[in-house]
Amino acid sequence: MPTSTTHSMSPWTLVAEASLLVQGVMLILVLASLISWFLIIQRSSLMGAAKRSLTRFERSFWSKDTDLQQLYQQQQPDSPGVEGVFHAGYSEFAHMRAQQSDPDAVMEGVQRAMRVAISQEEERLEKNLPFLATVGSVSPYIGLFGTVWGIMNSFIGLSQSEQATLSAVAPGIAEALIATAIGLFAAIPAVIAYNRFAARSEGLISRYYTFAEQFSTLLHRRLHSRAEQ
Repeated sequence: MPTSTTHSMSPWTLVAEASLLVQGVMLILVLASLISWFLIIQRSSLMGAAKRSLTRFERSFWSKDTDLQQLYQQQQPDSPGVEGVFHAGYSEFAHMRAQQSDPDAVMEGVQRAMRVAISQEEERLEKNLPFLATVGSVSPYIGLFGTVWGIMNSFIGLSQSEQATLSAVAPGIAEALIATAIGLFAAIPAVIAYNRFAARSEGLISRYYTFAEQFSTLLHRRLHSRAEQ
C-alpha cells in the first residue's frame, strides 16, 4: 500500500492523471521552455561570436601597418558585425570620392551608410529577444491559470464527495501546483536571458557606433588632407 500511494503521488502520475486543460497548459509551458532554451543557446553563441569578431577586427584595424583598401577587399559586402559597418562606410566613401563629390557630402553619405549597417546589425542581435521577454512575463500567469483550474476542479470534486478528506483533494491540488512550477521553470531562465542579451546587445551596438565615429574621423582627415594637396 505505501508503495502504491507513493506511485500515485509521483509527479509523472499526477501529470498523466491531470485534466485535459491542465495538461494542455503544461504542454504549452514545456514547449515555450524548450524554444526558450534553444534561443538562449543560439543567441549566446551569436553574441559571443560578435564580440570576438569586434575585438579581433578592432585590433587589426588600429594596427600601424593596416591598409584600409586592402582591409576593405578582405571583407564581404554582407559581412555581419563591425566588418559590415566598415565595408558599408568604406564602400560609400570610395564610390562618392570617385565621383568627385563635395567632401561634406562624402562624409554625410559615409555616416548614413554606416548608420544603416548598424541598424541592420542591431536588428540581427535583437532578433527573437521579444519572444524571451514574452515567455518570461506570460508563463507564470499561464501556469497560474492551470493551477486555479486544477484547484477549482479539486474543490468541486470534494463538494460532491460524501467524505471530505485530505487524500481526496491532495492529488488535484498537487497536479495544479505542478503547472505553476513548470510556468516558473519556463519564465525564470527566459527573463534572465532576455536581460543579459539585451545588455550585451546594447553594449555591442554602442561599440559599433563608437567605431563608426572613429572611422568617420579617420576618413574625414584623409579626405581633407588630399583636398588640400
